[in-house]
Amino acid sequence: MMDTKSKELFEEAKRHIPGGVNSPVRAFGAVHKTPRFVASACGSHIVDVDGNEMIDYVGSFGPAILGHAHPRVVEKVVEACKDGLTFGAPTEREVRLAELIAELMPSMEVSRLVSSGTEAVMSAVRVARAFTGRDKVIKFRGCYHGHSDGLLVKAGSGAMASSVPDSAGVPLDYSKNTLVARYNDRASVEELFAQNPGGIAAVIIEPVAANMGVVLPEHGFLAFLRQITIKYGALLIFDEVITGFRLSLGGAQEYYRVTPDLTALGKIVGGGMPVGAYGGRREIMELVAPLGPVYQAGTLSGNPAATAAGLETLMILKEDPGIYERLSAKAGRIADAVREAARGSVCVNQAGSLLSVFFTDRQVADYESAITSDTRRYAEFFGHLLNQGVYTAPSQFEAMFVSDAHSEEDIAYTCRAVQKAAW
Repeated sequence: MMDTKSKELFEEAKRHIPGGVNSPVRAFGAVHKTPRFVASACGSHIVDVDGNEMIDYVGSFGPAILGHAHPRVVEKVVEACKDGLTFGAPTEREVRLAELIAELMPSMEVSRLVSSGTEAVMSAVRVARAFTGRDKVIKFRGCYHGHSDGLLVKAGSGAMASSVPDSAGVPLDYSKNTLVARYNDRASVEELFAQNPGGIAAVIIEPVAANMGVVLPEHGFLAFLRQITIKYGALLIFDEVITGFRLSLGGAQEYYRVTPDLTALGKIVGGGMPVGAYGGRREIMELVAPLGPVYQAGTLSGNPAATAAGLETLMILKEDPGIYERLSAKAGRIADAVREAARGSVCVNQAGSLLSVFFTDRQVADYESAITSDTRRYAEFFGHLLNQGVYTAPSQFEAMFVSDAHSEEDIAYTCRAVQKAAW
């Protein structure tokens, strides 16, 4: 598979962009290859600048649940762009999107649109601190909540792949109020609450971790977090930037039947355009300016093209209740093919249309077990699939995302490619 033009572009990019990429995991450093520069995408396939067509299981890391360039979504975006790209003023689509979010995810009675998942999480934490009058926040090792200073502590994803779990340039004072618990470990959470009486504002979690690879919550763990936060007067924040509208129409909170106080969204809520949202109960969200003292603003928040894409994407999902069963079945076929081919030498975790292949014979249930994965073997697996025309995340610690556009032929081809790997 030729990559001549991608290599040329990468060399050019490195002269003006840090590392040649605008997000670290795109650099392909963890898999020791040159990143493929994408020229176009449609449905389940992407085409790079060298003309290589590949079945795509990255899907912009989640939002392409319908596949790339879905005709209905593109049509709505084009219509919106003709009316103007940005106004810095309210639009009707913002109202309709907030209404639809509240309908599909009732815990988000009131929400505020922002421009990214990072911004949504950062703002949700700020509101939680204001509501409780406390400073400390519990997060979980290996969970990634965007790159805001206070939460870039023991993060996952690209930070794990580069062996830099914390970031330079973050003052100690910014992160001193971030407490780190172990995912799926109740005792570690109980210990932090006991050590900080009356001091914890919130617990924030990816209800299905997807930035240390896909790691599922053990039975009852999310319900435990709901109970202990109520007990100590803290808020529970679900970071559903990846799981929102991907695991189910009501997100992970519907999937696992646990209701948080605040939710952060991104990815699919913008239909692939730059949108995020945070929200929760009215009494909490009324602390946000202009109603309350929590300041948060953004000129491009609720961008008309982005809200058009998000509205149409969510409406398509709402109209097709069978989509989630189809997605889970497709992902399950790939997961089963890997298990059969690998014969116990890997761990495959799946939640709906999300899955990860860990190159370890241990069951992966937390950060500590995730990092036992052999990243060299993953890099070889990635390279094999890439050569077969199957594009997956260039990091052991990211998810595969299955879309509704993946055809039976795509899935069958992927399963055959998996079976040809050198296990």
